[in-house]
Amino acid sequence: MKSILITLTLLITFVGNLMAKEHQLAIVIHGGAGTIVKQNLSDEKEALIKAKLTESINAGYAVLQKGGDSTDAVIAAINVLENSPLFNAGVGAVYTKDGKHELDASIMRGSDLQAGAVAGVSHVKNPINAAKEVMLHSPHVMLSNRGADNFAKQHGLKTVDNNYFDTDYRYQQWQAINHKNKVSLSEDLLKTDYKFGTVGAVAIDKNGTISAGTSTGGMTNKAFGRIGDSPIIGAGTYADNRSCGVSATGHGEFFIRYAVAHDICARVLYKQQSLQHSADVVINHNLKQAGGDGGIVGLDKQGNPVMVFNTAGMYRGYKTEKSETKVYIYNTK
Repeated sequence: MKSILITLTLLITFVGNLMAKEHQLAIVIHGGAGTIVKQNLSDEKEALIKAKLTESINAGYAVLQKGGDSTDAVIAAINVLENSPLFNAGVGAVYTKDGKHELDASIMRGSDLQAGAVAGVSHVKNPINAAKEVMLHSPHVMLSNRGADNFAKQHGLKTVDNNYFDTDYRYQQWQAINHKNKVSLSEDLLKTDYKFGTVGAVAIDKNGTISAGTSTGGMTNKAFGRIGDSPIIGAGTYADNRSCGVSATGHGEFFIRYAVAHDICARVLYKQQSLQHSADVVINHNLKQAGGDGGIVGLDKQGNPVMVFNTAGMYRGYKTEKSETKVYIYNTK
């Protein structure tokens, strides 16, 4: 009897260790996709972008290493990018047609499919934090505009004047569009590269919980309170422990219409396709054929990172238990 008990104990320990090893810590991020080519970036700016991507990845991974959950890891990674003027999220967000900033963000937790989002906020310093508060402390999934700003303030998040998000680079970009007088409505911007610019992260923690988050300043010169895919669960963000987690960036109207993030995860879950194959089909075939440009980053339930895009470049990178921090910009890496 004693030998049987010892054998059972060893078996249980072995199975427990095996299950624990299935949940490899990992994080993958993006900082936007579009016509990102080497001749348009100075060596200095390229170095700054890579450094900030590295900082973001390491900030998120540090949370995972300390036993933190994937939601907090995603928040930590995205906060670094929201606080940098190099990206179109938080400080450095693009200008609307009215010369203001309206920001969107969403987050989703794959263990229970809980999600939160904010759209058109103007005063939350870090919109992804507000999305988390909506997920955790609201019966709703999405809050917008003044209501979302007020909700964030009531839950102790830092708020700022709208001009906090100002940067000279984005202002000059906005002024150039108005000066040319070629673009008067946000619909016309769909024909330009001003539609790109979003940050996002996907992480998996020690418990195997996948979380995905996305944050953006939206589209340059957008009008009429336009909202893209970033705060839309299933379009710009999706996470399900049974399949994968995805954060998207690109031509938001197409990502909404084709439910890109959810479609990719559904293919993994129902068709038993790999995340890499699913993303390739959706991004490089379905979306591209329809005229939609952009990309995604994601993790499958084993923690394998995937980065797929159909544009000239995408700011991106990852870190796993098996790999040191890797960052890339161009299509050729």
